[in-house]
Amino acid sequence: MDRRFLGFLAGSLLGLGSFSCLTTVWAGGEKSPANNGWRLLEPVSYENLTLFPVVSSREADTSPFLTLDEGLSSGQVVITEQGADILRRSRDSRPAPGYDAGASVNQLVLVNHSKRPLLLLAGELVSGVKQDRIIAKDRIVAPGGAPLPLDVFCVEHGRWSSGSQFSAANTIVHPSVRENAAVERKQTGVWDAVRAGSTAAPPPAAPAARINGRNLAEAVTLSAPTESYAKMYDSRAVGVSIESFVEQVQKRFARATSDLKGERVVGVVVAYGGEVAWSDIFASGDLFDHYWDKLLRSYAVEALARPQLHERASSADAREFLNHLSGRERIESEPGVYRWREVTAGSLAEIELDALHPQPMTLHRLKIHRTS
Repeated sequence: MDRRFLGFLAGSLLGLGSFSCLTTVWAGGEKSPANNGWRLLEPVSYENLTLFPVVSSREADTSPFLTLDEGLSSGQVVITEQGADILRRSRDSRPAPGYDAGASVNQLVLVNHSKRPLLLLAGELVSGVKQDRIIAKDRIVAPGGAPLPLDVFCVEHGRWSSGSQFSAANTIVHPSVRENAAVERKQTGVWDAVRAGSTAAPPPAAPAARINGRNLAEAVTLSAPTESYAKMYDSRAVGVSIESFVEQVQKRFARATSDLKGERVVGVVVAYGGEVAWSDIFASGDLFDHYWDKLLRSYAVEALARPQLHERASSADAREFLNHLSGRERIESEPGVYRWREVTAGSLAEIELDALHPQPMTLHRLKIHRTS
């Protein structure tokens, strides 16, 4: 029987508590993209960034899931510091473990008041209160539950002030920061990636990056003394027009994907110069469309923070990046809600988030060529 199916079944059935973890095992990889129906379009390139659109004629129904931006904007999802009074609207008045503790840099409290499961992606930014934070890992939060601890990383070193609730920032941090949150899981690495722009090592004698540690340091001094992520990467602060870069890529991407018949764009494989470095693939075109603007901006920031190399990754390299990994596997699961699976092999890491209800599906697949 397929090992991936066995792992999915185990994640669905395992455990008596709210969370269950499987021990680390060796995961058997597959030589093809698991018959998922993905197809790569011709690459879309601008300067040192190349995007390979991933399309599929098969889509899951992802309408039951609520996104973080939707939940925070509507008030159906509330995120606060630990110790804040958010129990009043909760249907379940039992506090989460550690809920009564004081505020913590790396843990917040979340309540999902909606009737829909909430999808969280690693690297999504929530703004306000004592410090801006990013979601630490992909997960799903069941509807209508008790306040629960939410693991986060700080991306605003220096501020610790008063506030009530976090708000939607409509931002996903760029890949070097997401990698340090989702895979390396180190607060110092997250801060280093924010300050440096990119943690990717430049080749010998590589051209200078447009965003680098020097102009980020100037941005901190002039306009973002608390190292707020949003302010540090404001185009005026770093001396580079991120929005102009995004606009150029968006035009090219829209043209390349405008004539699809019977297929939807469900993700992208991302390359910087000649290196395939990243992919984000979703269960539906609707989910991809929801996250696309934020993801594109994050890819652009990373591209501007890397050397401006003019090599181009090949379509064969991008197709190879779609293959599943063989390596060390970690699985976490909340029975009846979600299963999170990470496989690492050398410099590569693959993370899949599976929904277990209302029907089993892989909501998001992230693959990373690690730089840390």
